[in-house]
Formats: sequence, C-alpha cells, structure tokens
Amino acid sequence: MDNWLTAILLGILEGLTEFLPVSSTGHLILAQELFGYDAAQWRQFNIVIQLGAILAVVVSYRSLFWDMGTGLLRRERESILFTRNILLGFLPAAVIGLLAKDAIDAMLDAPMVVAVALVVGGIAILVLEKTIKPGPDKGVAALPMRTALLIGLAQCLAMIPGTSRSGASILGALALGVGRKTAAEFSFFLAVPTMLGAATVKIFDDPALMAGEAVIGWTEIAIGFIAAFLVALAVIRAFVAYVSRAGFSPFGWYRIVIGGFAILVFSGTI
Repeated sequence: MDNWLTAILLGILEGLTEFLPVSSTGHLILAQELFGYDAAQWRQFNIVIQLGAILAVVVSYRSLFWDMGTGLLRRERESILFTRNILLGFLPAAVIGLLAKDAIDAMLDAPMVVAVALVVGGIAILVLEKTIKPGPDKGVAALPMRTALLIGLAQCLAMIPGTSRSGASILGALALGVGRKTAAEFSFFLAVPTMLGAATVKIFDDPALMAGEAVIGWTEIAIGFIAAFLVALAVIRAFVAYVSRAGFSPFGWYRIVIGGFAILVFSGTI
C-alpha cells in the first residue's frame, strides 16, 4: 500500500478510535496484522499521530483549560479541585506504566490478546449499561478524591492492548456513579497527561526517536498527525453529545463484532 494512503488511513483510524471506548491501539495492531505493513517502521508514526489526537482535546476544550489554568494562578477552588482530580487520575498510570513497561510492550506483539480484550470489554460495557444507573453530571471538579483515583486505577486496565484507555476509565467512572457526560470528559482530560507521558517514555527509550530519525518519512508523519487531529476534533464533541443521549451499548456491540471477527481470522478459522 502506498505510504501516503497508509498514513491517511492510520491517521483517520487513530482519530476515530482514540476517544471512543473501542481501543485505538488495538485497532492499529489489528490493522498492522490485516494489511501487513511493518509495525517497526511505523513506530514513530504511531507515537506522533497520538499527539495529534491529544491536540484535538486541547483545542476542543481550550476555553475550559484556559479558565482552569488562570483560575489555578488565582487559587480558585474549582480550578484547584479540577487539577487535583486530573493529577490523581493520572498517578496510577504513571506508576504502573513505568513498573510494568516490559510486560506491556510484550503484549503489543500479541494480536490475539487484542481480539479477546475487545470482546471482553464489549461484554463489560453491555453488562454495566444494563446494571449501573449513571449518576448526575456535576463536572470533573466535583469528583471526590477517591473517585478520581479509582478511575485512574481503572484506566490502567488499558495497558492490556485492546482494552481501551477511554473505555476503561469511562466504565470505571460509570461503576462509581459518575454521569455519562462527566465520565467521557474526564476520560478526555486524563488522556492529555497519560498519552503525553507514554509518548515521552517511548521517545526516551528509543535512540532513533531521540535523534529524530524517522524510518517513515516526516511527510507521512505530518499527514497522519493532521488526519488524526481533524478526525478526533470531530469525534470528541459528537461522542459526548451521543453518549449523553444514547449511552455506550452500541460501542459494546461493535467491540464484540470486531473482536470476534479478529479471533476467527487469527485462529485461522477464516
């Protein structure tokens, strides 16, 4: 496949899946297996396009981030609580991610793990949607410290490829009685330090990345970054509006279908 076309498709895939509870990493791994491109050559590309998705969060919520940042300087209570909760939610991923880095990296080469995790996560979404009644949407700053920390622990389940970082944090929040809109937005905000931290670790661990050497050209990387940014920008607002109205069940069914198909493919059944 032409590198430019691959860059566009992977950028779109990243933008579509990063903030939905369907696992962007899982989809990229499945795409690698199904389309046969060399994942090692596209390593830098996959890291950089995630930064495009992060930028979409910052742009989408730029007014909120600005208000929280300036409010923090003025020591306003809401800004302090908002920042506290984001840091508490990020803390478990920072600690566990560093301690379990090698085990996490090993699972990235196991597409069957991704496929099974997609199905299991889909079932979990359906079960929670049936059994848990979401609480009121009071906003991220209103979350108790314990709730923010537990959501951060739930997010760590996404270190298993295919689980979905956004899915794990959203489901964790719903199980703790957080409203759908607040759960989705807290997941978006947690993505900023979590994904920046993960990208930084990957860059410092790879001499080629540190030196700025790209196997895939920087033109393709720029194309993927822009595609991921633009698609994620559209997805973020649409996702919040949709789940506030209709819930998460459709994403659960999607995960089961795509994960089941992947299991059949990787087991040699089809």
